[in-house]
Amino acid sequence: MAQRDYYDILEVDRGADDATIKSAYRKKAMQFHPDRNPGNKEAEDKFKEATEAYEVLKDPQKRQMYDQYGHAGLGQGGGFGGGFGGGFEGFDLGDALRAFMRDFGGGGSIFDEFFGGGGAGMQRRSNRGEDLRVRIKLTLEEIATGVERTIKVNRKVQCETCGGSGVAEGASKKTCTQCKGAGQVRTVTRTFLGTVQQVAPCNVCRGTGEIISDPCRTCGGEGRHAGSSTVSIKVPPGVSSGNYLTVENMGNAGCHRGGAGDLIAVFEEEKHDLFTRHGNHVLYELPISFTQAALGAEVTVPVLNGMAKLKIPAGTQSGKVLKLRGKGIPHLNRTGRGEQLVQITVWVPTKLSNDDKRLLDELSRSDTFQPPKADKGFFEKLRETLGV
Repeated sequence: MAQRDYYDILEVDRGADDATIKSAYRKKAMQFHPDRNPGNKEAEDKFKEATEAYEVLKDPQKRQMYDQYGHAGLGQGGGFGGGFGGGFEGFDLGDALRAFMRDFGGGGSIFDEFFGGGGAGMQRRSNRGEDLRVRIKLTLEEIATGVERTIKVNRKVQCETCGGSGVAEGASKKTCTQCKGAGQVRTVTRTFLGTVQQVAPCNVCRGTGEIISDPCRTCGGEGRHAGSSTVSIKVPPGVSSGNYLTVENMGNAGCHRGGAGDLIAVFEEEKHDLFTRHGNHVLYELPISFTQAALGAEVTVPVLNGMAKLKIPAGTQSGKVLKLRGKGIPHLNRTGRGEQLVQITVWVPTKLSNDDKRLLDELSRSDTFQPPKADKGFFEKLRETLGV
């Protein structure tokens, strides 16, 4: 598959400045972010493609090499080893998400401080295992208090028989004759623009620098096999749908004792029967009677952590929003929390007895029960607006 031009991917001119490139990437990344397109492989590929383009064009040295030599100037396939032309080898979803959050989310993950930040987990090796991605559904109550979830993750684990080496018992590895143990092959191409060097993983030893003549029969020489692990995920209070947490080294184990990938746990907020979330505030709709609205009342309403008293002032109108301070969602990674908003709805009975009708008829004749009338100036302005 032919590789697309990085400038075309971000839809910017070749002379675009850094701010323009960053803005264009952010627009593309928000459009194709996996959390906005769950299960959409095409959108995920476009998200990774845009991220690779951004990672090259934002770096002055990489951009200069790309402008001069194209993809060949960055090594085989593109700026991250295999590139996108060959199926996204060497640059997976975890890399793209970390790059996006690094520049637009305050770090490799919004929860880096809970797991010690990036560091070694951000350093890739050619035989590093793949990152895995799971979705964790949370109720509003769990989001309000924080929760610890224990999940089972199906992942590739290091082979116990060979200890991850991939070699059968009693056998040994031999140095790859193709790359002489380097794990990489350097090629030199002469063009009219000059000499272009390319460095790529050796296709004989797959970048390991060694050849296995007698592979382990348990893992077939890969050094890993299908397995599972139990992982504890500590969800802090205040998360939202689309937030994620990275658990280092709990993705797939790498081939031949390569480092394990990461587990990316993406949070998904479940719909609540009573409450609607608005940022860190929660909205609850409370129906009250006409007499409660007119005379005022004190009622008990549900909140995320139980029940609370709410005072309804006399003369409260339908649609009025009252506040219960400190009863909303905690702010993520800082003190304080939102409010619970209670929207009043004045309930109107649909069935009336004869006595009810008589009483209401008497009340309706009182000026107190008549809604305020619009002044004459209002109608004059309305006629002028309509031209009548």
